[in-house]
Amino acid sequence: MLKLCVSLLIGAASTAVFAQAYPTKPVRIVVPFAPGGGVDLTARILAQRLTEGLKQTFVVENRTGASGIIGTEAVVKSAPDGYTLLAGSQTTQAVVPAIYKDQVRYDTTRDLVPVAEIARAPFLIVVHPSLPVKSVADLIKLAKEKPGQVRFGAASGGTPHMAGELFKLAAKVDLQFVPYKGEGPAISDAMGGHISLVFSNLPVGLPLARDGKLRGIAVTSAQRVPTAPEFPTVSESGLPGFDAFSWFGLFAPSATPREIIVKLNAEAVRGLNAPDTKEKMAAQGMFTTTASVEEFG
Repeated sequence: MLKLCVSLLIGAASTAVFAQAYPTKPVRIVVPFAPGGGVDLTARILAQRLTEGLKQTFVVENRTGASGIIGTEAVVKSAPDGYTLLAGSQTTQAVVPAIYKDQVRYDTTRDLVPVAEIARAPFLIVVHPSLPVKSVADLIKLAKEKPGQVRFGAASGGTPHMAGELFKLAAKVDLQFVPYKGEGPAISDAMGGHISLVFSNLPVGLPLARDGKLRGIAVTSAQRVPTAPEFPTVSESGLPGFDAFSWFGLFAPSATPREIIVKLNAEAVRGLNAPDTKEKMAAQGMFTTTASVEEFG
């Protein structure tokens, strides 16, 4: 019994020392989608803050495919030592596992633990400038005139995809969904005129709309976005009560030492609370959230 107690004490002490020294080498943050999307953008902002705060390099690695399943599974199977993390969203944690039950070989509630919530953002509906659409009413009118011919793109099963499906139900229109590996490729095709519109994460679509590369017609949040007041809400544009947004967060394999999780959360909260980080997020239509591990979980 005494030997067992001593072994347990030594193990606990070793974990504490390991966590205190962490990180001693570069840390990977896996983004399971293509570069350029909301998950990717928020992950890169957080990676910079963690690099500065913990004096070690945090590298963002895009591992795309299968609606985020490939990258998420890679993190689930990685060593639970804090050196491989997942940048996720409600898409990776809930939507994809629910839609693709036969393909998902992990349980996000069991195999991953929340580390920190990074930000929340509504979507901006953006259309190609050549489309005769300047408002939600115009979009609904066009979709009803050409059922199945107005095409919107997104990562299959992702939150923007779900926002589009919600819009279809609310407006009672038939939009054709075109699947992509991520928001970046969908946006590129929208700018090229290959698809009609995208329910874009605001940090991605807002700069393009303001530059005239795409036309923004409405935000999907319940209220207008303070940093983008020129865009009305879908709700005030004819679909009362419409509200859709993305949240972004950091996750780790479930057996990762609690001390490391808490350390990462504390540094993430500190970095996200920095005024310049808040300004950077706000400029792109997002707002940071600084929840504890328990609050995020």
